[in-house]
Amino acid sequence: MANVLIIDDDQPTCDALTELVRNIGHKADFALTAGEGVEKAEEGDFDVVFLDVRLPDANGLSILPTLRQRPLPPEVIILTGLGDPDGAELAIRNGAWDYLQKPLSPKEILLPLQRVLKYRDTLRHHAKLPETFDRSGIAGTSPAITSALEKLASAARSDAGVLITGETGTGKELFARALHNNSSRAAGPFIVVDCAAIPATLLESTLFGHVKGAFTGADRACEGLVLKANKGTLFLDEIGEMSLDLQKRLLRVLQEKRYRPVGANHEEQSDFRLVAATHRNLGKMVDEGDFRQDLLYRLGAMVIELPPLRDRQEDIAKLAESIVQRICGKYGIPPKVLNCEVVQAFSAYEWPGNVRELGNVLESSIAAAYEMPELYVHNLPEQLRIRMLKKSMSKEGGTAACRQDELSNAEIDDASRTDETMLPYKSFRQEVLAKAEKRYFSKLIEVCGGDIKLASNVSGLGKSRLYSQLKKYGLEKD
Repeated sequence: MANVLIIDDDQPTCDALTELVRNIGHKADFALTAGEGVEKAEEGDFDVVFLDVRLPDANGLSILPTLRQRPLPPEVIILTGLGDPDGAELAIRNGAWDYLQKPLSPKEILLPLQRVLKYRDTLRHHAKLPETFDRSGIAGTSPAITSALEKLASAARSDAGVLITGETGTGKELFARALHNNSSRAAGPFIVVDCAAIPATLLESTLFGHVKGAFTGADRACEGLVLKANKGTLFLDEIGEMSLDLQKRLLRVLQEKRYRPVGANHEEQSDFRLVAATHRNLGKMVDEGDFRQDLLYRLGAMVIELPPLRDRQEDIAKLAESIVQRICGKYGIPPKVLNCEVVQAFSAYEWPGNVRELGNVLESSIAAAYEMPELYVHNLPEQLRIRMLKKSMSKEGGTAACRQDELSNAEIDDASRTDETMLPYKSFRQEVLAKAEKRYFSKLIEVCGGDIKLASNVSGLGKSRLYSQLKKYGLEKD
């Protein structure tokens, strides 16, 4: 018996769908708003969600990612009264099962429902990663990373091309390597080509090789990386940087598995699997004429989108520990423990550079604390500490402002008891400002751990000016 949730602001539609689902032997519930729908979805174990686009408190598509953030997320069937191709594309990209246009007959509802329930029965038996699955260093158990790993495991069972998308630093090469290691080509080579790092004039010969004398400087023949990837996997990182002419050549190679080295009169053959990655929107590039649509179709047979680190906060501690172990092993030093304040600081930071930034931060921190068994916030790079502290203080700014308002109101009440005791505005303003400044500098020194250089950077004040303010309010160090 399946469990179905209907999220629609039209009561008759909810009643009709609820009755239809129950009549074929399944459980059903409904919600009339997006907020109520998300709440019910988080509390219940639903197999299918019928989701209306136009809801009184939100666009239905905006809550689709939230509905899909579960270890075994429900399949979502979008309902809409408007024919919106862009909305349909967004829905599918965010994991929707289908996109149906109202009005709908019972048959039009039952057919996709029966298909999705059959799919769910199969999924429940195969949802977990295979016991022999090689994570290849990918750490984390959050719903976002688990979903990506499950797609990777599925892609590893076939030989189709795969496109890995995601922000810079999310681990696209690591996922590509894991895909190779779990595929039937694991014994073959894994060849990496960074399309962004190789000049456009050299990328063609890098990929396809060249004969002696093919161009100035070609003093000997060289086989390309496409041939080196024979019987293995060719990983083209940042494929969005590839020129249109080279895209055309690549498409032919993918179709025929044959190519001609630069300057050659003969063709070579290579049996490889292509895995591509990009942080760019290739669909948008197609619209702007910067990427071939036929190549995108070929690449996008299977797409794995990697989540940014800020969307998998629950993984940060384990991920950091894994990176620390790897770095310490690299330098041959005992594994270091992460101080609890470091973990808290990491969890509060947004990591715009994603996993790559986290790795770089830990590498420099371990170098700074080489002989120490534990990593402290003080060991983190100064610029990162400044950004973290500024964010921390800006978050507390609202609370501080509220306290200041409460203080000001209390002082005004005290000063307003009689006309004779009412302070002149200038005196009152100076008094409140002095108290606010003292509170600011006290907090500044506290969060910076007494580090004057760091406090100077965070506050934007010169050291002499900062010392002057600390002395003024009795906060200078002994």
